[in-house]
Amino acid sequence: MEEVGNTLGRKVVVKVLPALFALHFSLFTSCEQAKEHTAAAVNERDSASMMVSYGVNTLISDSGVIKYKIVTERWDVNTIKNPSRWTFEKGVFFEQFDQQFHVEAYVQADTAWYFDQQKLWKLRGRVRIRNVNGLIYESEELYWDGLKHELYSYVFSKVVTPERTLQGTYFRSDEHMRHYTVSNSKGSFTTEDMEKDDNQQNSAPGDTTQQQVEPILRPQATKHAKTVNPQQ
Repeated sequence: MEEVGNTLGRKVVVKVLPALFALHFSLFTSCEQAKEHTAAAVNERDSASMMVSYGVNTLISDSGVIKYKIVTERWDVNTIKNPSRWTFEKGVFFEQFDQQFHVEAYVQADTAWYFDQQKLWKLRGRVRIRNVNGLIYESEELYWDGLKHELYSYVFSKVVTPERTLQGTYFRSDEHMRHYTVSNSKGSFTTEDMEKDDNQQNSAPGDTTQQQVEPILRPQATKHAKTVNPQQ
């Protein structure tokens, strides 16, 4: 009985050892082939916005004076990006005030960025401005420099006033839209308007509007001498 038991024990051991060896080998090889899938480490100061606001209707001051009223669906403030900026991806509408808190103009655009360190606005997509004098400005892109207090654009722009309509691919103006320049332009207006502008420039050049315009002129009629028949 002892010999039979020892024989059976040896057979069991002989059969179990290959199975354990194969299991150990498979586990060892699978561990060697495994690869880690990990994301990059997140820095302490990531590029995410420090503030995201929805449904904004607020007043913005500059040097202690209220300058704008901003209405937007989404407002992102990011101070980590270089340069730091405010982003209005869902469109923006704002009013500009003078020192007496009177509305000077309203501005709207589909998208806007404000680079707070440079005090520079970049407006893009259906940009529209209207001031208290009835001037309407339309373009697809416009820059507003708060340090130089001027507006400028290098794309097609349209300026409509009660007297005339001007269109051009370059626009520059003071931030109140009182003195502006449109170059590479096309437009039409009456001779009476041109004479009125000349009189205003002679009387008060500081209050006039600067223009660079190619007026549409009618070619002068050419007079032909009467043909004389030499046989007569």
